[in-house]
Amino acid sequence: MKDYILLLPIIFIFHDMEEIIGFGWFFRKNPEMFSLHPKLTNAYRGFTNEGFAIAVYEEFIPFFGLSLLAYYFPCKLLYAIWFGMLSALAGHFAVHILICIHVRKFIPSLITTVICLPVCVLILAKTAVFLTFDAFTVTAVISSVIGLMINMKLGHKMMSAVGKYFTT
Repeated sequence: MKDYILLLPIIFIFHDMEEIIGFGWFFRKNPEMFSLHPKLTNAYRGFTNEGFAIAVYEEFIPFFGLSLLAYYFPCKLLYAIWFGMLSALAGHFAVHILICIHVRKFIPSLITTVICLPVCVLILAKTAVFLTFDAFTVTAVISSVIGLMINMKLGHKMMSAVGKYFTT
């Protein structure tokens, strides 16, 4: 299990660097995305690279922090939360593919998504053998997925607030 733990923050940051670099350019080159897809308008209103970088940093902290804890203090609870976080990240990659299909256009993050999703699935398959899927483990996995979804909402709020600061 220790062989895989530190791959979580590496995969996360590898993917999110593509997003940080590409989304500002993408939104400037494709302003119609906002009028055609209102959910994007809500999620990325006031987008700035600075705001997005803050959101990525805020999301990186739990990935890195938990991975370090699980690496240095291995236990069933930390492994289960780590597994849930990696599962949520794989789900995030799947959402990118679905968005690409929905908008019928290449979006930044697709390249690293195509690279990272199979890697995540492989790591999940290899690390699942270290977990006994009892009620405790399943609860920890589900809780970490829900926690990351809440954290992502917080990241979007921070992105919006920082974006407002940099555009005024």
